[in-house]
Amino acid sequence: MAHIKEMVIISGKGGTGKTSLAGALSTLFKDKIIADCDVDAANLHLILKPEQILETKEFTGGKKANIDPNRCTKCGVCRDVCRFDAISEDFVIDSFSCEGCGACYFLCPSTAIDFSTQLAGHYFICNTSKNGRFVYAELLPGEDNSGKLVAAVRNEAREEAMKVGAGFILIDGPPGIGCPVISSITGTHLAIVVTEPTPSGIHDLKRIVELARHFQIKTAVVLNKSDINPLYTEEIKQYCNENDLAFIGEIPYETSFTKAQKEGMTILDFAPDCKASLAIKSIYKKILNILEEV
Repeated sequence: MAHIKEMVIISGKGGTGKTSLAGALSTLFKDKIIADCDVDAANLHLILKPEQILETKEFTGGKKANIDPNRCTKCGVCRDVCRFDAISEDFVIDSFSCEGCGACYFLCPSTAIDFSTQLAGHYFICNTSKNGRFVYAELLPGEDNSGKLVAAVRNEAREEAMKVGAGFILIDGPPGIGCPVISSITGTHLAIVVTEPTPSGIHDLKRIVELARHFQIKTAVVLNKSDINPLYTEEIKQYCNENDLAFIGEIPYETSFTKAQKEGMTILDFAPDCKASLAIKSIYKKILNILEEV
């Protein structure tokens, strides 16, 4: 696996255009596997349009409690110890309210409570008509352990890369700096941070860069919607310069992005000659240069 290079596209906040950039870059990279690791809200498949699901696998998350009515004596101990008010007066556990702490299971005097792992989501290995092999996942509503599901998606992507002899994995990561993001970036060769020229964009850019550096991940920055606020655009460039970050491009605000999304297309397929598409093509070339060095 040493020859397989992994690049993840992340953002400190949602709505910066991370997935739009990932979809566009997926049309440019060759010899690759694509993985959507934004498992809490996967949507890259809406653009890539997988034509064939080769395999569907189940993902089991944390444990949840269930009361066996045949063994339950209705003593009330479980209701007393449940801090989340997940157990009703007729001793039925609400699976959405249950946090899986196990207090009721361990303290039930009648051993009437089952405490086992539950189905939490699915992940899919697919073929797409234009972009080759694609792996993505969907976490069921209210389920946790999305970091573990991210790891499962990445492992499947690596296995698929070895099967087909692909030398590159392109990962669309989740927004923020939490557990799913950590699971997405660890062990990658390059992290591309997508930000925007707004106060929240700058604030969250700094947080995600700090996280990537903690895990010693080489980081580059892309500025989307760069022309909506020139003052903050310059501030971001200055921040990158002062912190030895590769600033690899800026994408102007482009209404064709929205139109392309409505058509279920990438911006490069929808409007290949617009300014945003030309900027992404330039960013792609710079990414290739960086990847040659890592």
